[in-house]
Amino acid sequence: MLSKRIIPCLDVRDGKLTKGIKFEGNVDIGDPVEMAAFYYEQGADELVFYDITASHERRGIMLEVVRRVAETIFIPFSVGGGLAGLNDMYDVLAAGAEKISVNSQAVKNPDIIGEGAKRFGNQCVVLGMDVLRVDETPQIPSGYEIVIHGGRKRMGLDAVQWARQAQDLGAGEICLNSIDADGTRQGYELDLTRLISQAVTIPVIASGGAGEPRHLADVLLQAHADAALIASMTHYGHYTIAQIKTYLAAQGVKVRGHW
Repeated sequence: MLSKRIIPCLDVRDGKLTKGIKFEGNVDIGDPVEMAAFYYEQGADELVFYDITASHERRGIMLEVVRRVAETIFIPFSVGGGLAGLNDMYDVLAAGAEKISVNSQAVKNPDIIGEGAKRFGNQCVVLGMDVLRVDETPQIPSGYEIVIHGGRKRMGLDAVQWARQAQDLGAGEICLNSIDADGTRQGYELDLTRLISQAVTIPVIASGGAGEPRHLADVLLQAHADAALIASMTHYGHYTIAQIKTYLAAQGVKVRGHW
């Protein structure tokens, strides 16, 4: 069995680490480079870095911040936000990231997934999915809808169908974020995570809602996620990576020790 990964998420706005609830009310809480170093020393398995307003503001990602973060850590590192094509993907990888995450642009132009996988390899292409719970309809039979531009634009696209399509196009991993659970610290959206995990064969990273270690155990064991993204519970010092991993190991979750 592969070890389950614990992945801190660094949402960045205007060069500052930021955090909100359900994609709203974001406040700046620190420096992303300092936090990247902090999590690396704590034993995080990977890091995810999102430029959360790049797509909405129709601009490129802040490569200088990416470079500084990449120079600070020596663990796998994924970057997303405002990646419009192969040139943007190349620039991010050249700046030091191991993976690129496509979200809004992939929904608008699905070919970007296959093009990226062909050029850089499937393992480099992560599909970011921002998902909202809605009423079930013929168009959205799962009851979960894809939303883009940082939660601002609903697309009328079924989340399960999109996950399968993205896998077929060449995505090597899915980072699945529940807008309903984001920042609430009440636990991950287990039903959504289970649906997506069962619908695809590529790894699924659960995101949105972690507040205490048992929430990670729930999503990794009950919803079959391959990894769990965390933010608020560690950003604000409520738990350390070591505390989380110790708890998970006691619950029978295979986790990696310090690098």
